[in-house]
Amino acid sequence: MRTSLDHLPPAKQRELERVVQILFEEFGDAIAIATSDWKKQARILKVLLYGSYARGGWVDEPHTAKGYQSDFDLLVIVNNPKLTDRIEFWGTAEDRLNRELAITRTLRTPVNFIVHTFQEVNDGLAHGRYFFMDIARDGIALYQSEDTGFHEPKPKTPEQALAMAREYFEEWYPSASKRFDGAKFHLERGNLKDAAFDFHQTTERLYHCVLLVCTFYTPHIHNLGFLRTQAERIDSRLVDAWPRDSRADRSRFEKLKEAYVKARYSKHFRISEDELAWLSERVEVLGQAVQVVCEERISALEQSVAA
Repeated sequence: MRTSLDHLPPAKQRELERVVQILFEEFGDAIAIATSDWKKQARILKVLLYGSYARGGWVDEPHTAKGYQSDFDLLVIVNNPKLTDRIEFWGTAEDRLNRELAITRTLRTPVNFIVHTFQEVNDGLAHGRYFFMDIARDGIALYQSEDTGFHEPKPKTPEQALAMAREYFEEWYPSASKRFDGAKFHLERGNLKDAAFDFHQTTERLYHCVLLVCTFYTPHIHNLGFLRTQAERIDSRLVDAWPRDSRADRSRFEKLKEAYVKARYSKHFRISEDELAWLSERVEVLGQAVQVVCEERISALEQSVAA
């Protein structure tokens, strides 16, 4: 696996060093008072950079009209499946990375990270999941306790890939559509918090749909910002669903992100009918784009089978 970051500007290299430092510091704090043997032996084995900053072709234009900026995508590999619990071991790291980006501004590039064990990654490779195959091929090791390689990928046959893509699409796209219908039902009746939650669930399921159809993998999280960046790496047409050129547009998306928890549990959560109407339009645009991307992917797999 590659280890060089020479293709990145020096400022980006320094940022990545800072990100890795933060991950280790916060992980260290999370296990500092460990009493159980497995937690005392907790280790980070690798930190890998993947996505556009690993391959090249990243976008860093936050001040343009489009306002698009690629994120650092990281895979953290740990030595125990219990350590993949995002809330217990990685919540403070995520909060700190966001704080250093938005408040202290010691970071200038957004950061997304997922956490898996070696076995989970190797299982993904054994089952021909494109996501892990791409990381094994293009990933760059920012840290590794030892140069342990991954198992040899076993790509799916064209028939297997087509069957899996169809299965994911037939499960997740109708599921998203049902939640969209529910959101509109609640919006028409003035149940604004319920509508916000259902719009969140629609968006989440659309992103899971396109990720599963196109890569056979999706992270088990509810963070729409993270899911959005992962999906937009697949097809740039998904970017257009969410305008970013005004503070109001960005604020509405942030409210949608917050709705997963706050629309259900916080008495202080407020969202207007106008905001929900805008979200309804954008979620519908996202659904149309996801359908096109998924159907094109399935069509390409059908052609592979027929060839």
